[in-house]
Parts: sequence; C-alpha cells; structure tokens
Amino acid sequence: MTKFRSFAILAAMRTGSNFLEESLNAVPGLTSHGEAFNPSFIGFPGQPDLMGVTRDARDAWPAQLLDRIARAPGLNGFRYFPGHDPRVLPQLLSDPHCAKIILNRNPIESYVSLRIARETDQWRLTDARGRKSVRIRFDAQDFKTYLDALQCFQQAVQTGLQASGQTAFYLDYEDLNNRAVLQGLLTYLGVTSGAVPAASVVPQNPEPLSEKVSNLAEMSAALRDLDPFDLSRIPNFEPRRGPAVPGFVAAAGAPLMFMPIKGGPTGRIEDWLASVGSGGLLRGFTQVTLRDWMRHQVITRRFTVLRHPMLRAFAAFDEFVLGDGDPDLRNLLARNYKIGVKDPSDPGDLHIGFAAFLKFLKSNLNGQTAARMDASWASQTAVVQGFQQFVPCDLLVREGTLLGGLAHLCAELGLTCPPLADAPDPRAARLAAIYDEGMEKLARQAYARDYLNFGFANWA
Repeated sequence: MTKFRSFAILAAMRTGSNFLEESLNAVPGLTSHGEAFNPSFIGFPGQPDLMGVTRDARDAWPAQLLDRIARAPGLNGFRYFPGHDPRVLPQLLSDPHCAKIILNRNPIESYVSLRIARETDQWRLTDARGRKSVRIRFDAQDFKTYLDALQCFQQAVQTGLQASGQTAFYLDYEDLNNRAVLQGLLTYLGVTSGAVPAASVVPQNPEPLSEKVSNLAEMSAALRDLDPFDLSRIPNFEPRRGPAVPGFVAAAGAPLMFMPIKGGPTGRIEDWLASVGSGGLLRGFTQVTLRDWMRHQVITRRFTVLRHPMLRAFAAFDEFVLGDGDPDLRNLLARNYKIGVKDPSDPGDLHIGFAAFLKFLKSNLNGQTAARMDASWASQTAVVQGFQQFVPCDLLVREGTLLGGLAHLCAELGLTCPPLADAPDPRAARLAAIYDEGMEKLARQAYARDYLNFGFANWA
C-alpha cells in the first residue's frame, strides 16, 4: 500500500511534463490533474473547476484544493511550475505524504522549445502531421533571466526537501520513454500496475538546436560566458547570523537608526548620532520595541558603516590577542593556533602575529577550527545579511566616506547634519607600520566575500 496520499510533478514548461502526465494517467488508480495552481486557469485551459473547486475559490484558499486532491479516490496529483501560486510550494514540500516527482531537462533545450511554442502557439502535439515549425532567434539576456528563475525554483525545492528530511524521484526528459524508469517511478509511488509511455503525445521539436535557432553562433558564444559549474562562486561555510536587534541604536527625537557592525567605528558614529536629534540615544531594543519605534515615525532611515576588512581584522587582533577582550579565547588562540606577540612594540613580532591571525581567520570562517566565529571578526557580508532577516538596511556607508554618507541621510530626513568628530582609529597607524602586499593577500583570502560584495580596494 502506498505511503503517499497525493503527488506533485515539479518541473518547468517544456520539460516533457505533458508526456509524463499522460503516461501516469494511463495507469489505473493514478490521475494527474494538469496545472492545478496555474494563475491563468485551473487544471487545464477552459476548465471551470477542479474537483468542485472553482478558480476564485482556489485563489482565495489554495489549501482547500490540495486537501481535495489528497482525499480523492486513488492517487491524485498535479503539475507545479515556477510562476504557479507561490503559497502552494511550501505546503506541498513540507507534506511527507505528497510524493515529489522532479522532472528536469537541459535548460537551453527547454528554453528554445518554450520560445517556439510561444511563437507558434502550439503547446501540445498528438500527431506530427499538424506540427508547426519555426526558427527562433536566441536572446542571451532573456535566456539568462529564464535560467536564473529556473535555478531559484530548483534551489527552493531542494532546500524544502532537505529541511523536511524528504527525498524525491528524479527524472530527466530522456527518461520519459524508458519503460524501466517509469516502472521505478510507480514503485516509488507504491503502485503495482505496469508502466507504459504515453502514446497520445509526441515530441514537438525533435530536431537538433542547429535547426531550431537562427543565430546558432551567437548562442554558442553567449553560452560560453555562462558558468554552469559555478566556478566563480566563493564557498561559504560561515553560519548565518541573527539580526542582532539589541545592538541597534536610534537617535532620540530623530527617525534615524544605526545598525552597528562589531569591529567598526561604533563609538564615533554613536557620538555623532547623539547630536542629530534632541540629544541622547535609544538603546536596548527588542524586535517588539523596535517595530513599535518604527510605527511611531513618519519616515525612518537605517544605516550601517562598513570598515575595510584589513583594519577590522586588526581591531579584532588588537582586542583578542594583544588585549584582554576574552582571556579564554586569547589562551586558546595561543595554545592551539600559535597566535601571539612577544613584544607588541616590535614591528617584526607584530607582523608575524597578525599574519598568523589572518591565516586563522580564513580557517575559522571556513568552519575549520574549534574556536567560535566571533561577531568581532565575522564577515560583514554575514552580519548585513543577518540584519536583513528582520529589517532592511537603507544605506551602507563606507568608513572612508563617512561624512558624505551621513550628510546624505540627514538631507533625506530634512535634518541638519552635525559635524563628525575627526577621530580616526589609532590602530590604523599601527597597522600601517607593518602592512605589506603579503598581508593584503592573507586578508583577501580570509574575507573574499567582503572584498567582492562590497568592492573593497587594497587597504594601503
């Protein structure tokens, strides 16, 4: 007996889903009801309702139709594509009693087929004698947009299955005529009947791409610029950080909020912020009190300040290696990672110690050490992403252009911008005394995402 009460074919347009649906509908006890959650129709074009649920009723309460599909006699399902009702995907992915069939096709093949279908208005073919044929002109930007949307959908499906501890049955377009594979699908669904590939649907465009695209050379050149293996991606093993709301600071009497990043010029910014409104700062927010503060403002602006990764790493080094920010952590760094400075006044000793600390940061942020990933040296990318989980940051101000960024914020709010104390971090002079190209290379290895995402140049 099957453990499933329903099934969903997770695919995209022009991947062979019509053919798969016909094959499943030929099996006694199995019924696929088309695109049940297509926003333009319900099930199939021209159909007034599905299982007694009208399109308007479905749009008002999609869970009702999901429930009726699950409760119907036999094993019932539907096809779900990117662009279908987004409220449905989390529900079906979290339901272990809904079988997931994931159907894929080479994206360039499905894209070309989609373009041909749109130009000919022929979406389903049952007899090759009625086939309409056309050569399309490949549009590189349009394909990249298509591919990005498809990859986002596939990633959402994969993450949803992982989070709920489920697996799916995967099919490729080329598998649809393989009787053994289709039989394996039925076994996965818990059905004992035999599988037969559909005979009522035939391929619409069986020719090679060279016969379907008018600008093949241009398409080939555009595809060479794509990175299907994501070779340019920077691996990220840094854990997600929370929004850190208790650290947010607002100006009393002004709708301006500072979202500090540890290791940055926090004291200098807070002194400036205190002079923006009626004087003083508001601290100690919770998510509830912060929302309340925002509701009582006509407009609000939230900002953070980015510091160069090199200086920020040196600030963490100064606090945890040279200072006494956390004695236990300092002892751990010295014992396990041989990070220490015999004589802080000796530039040579300081250079060796800081270089060792930068190497540690690379390993630490890649999840290769037993030491905690402290917020003082966490990547600013991860910190800002943490902010975004609760509330977006209106402006990222670089420390090197502080005055211009703060003046811009005040101008937007109609506030007078008070002067900013000219108090550069004294650590910068100490860092300058030991800085070299080798140190810059180590910093770029440790903070590759920050250098890339925020466009930092060399610190010098």
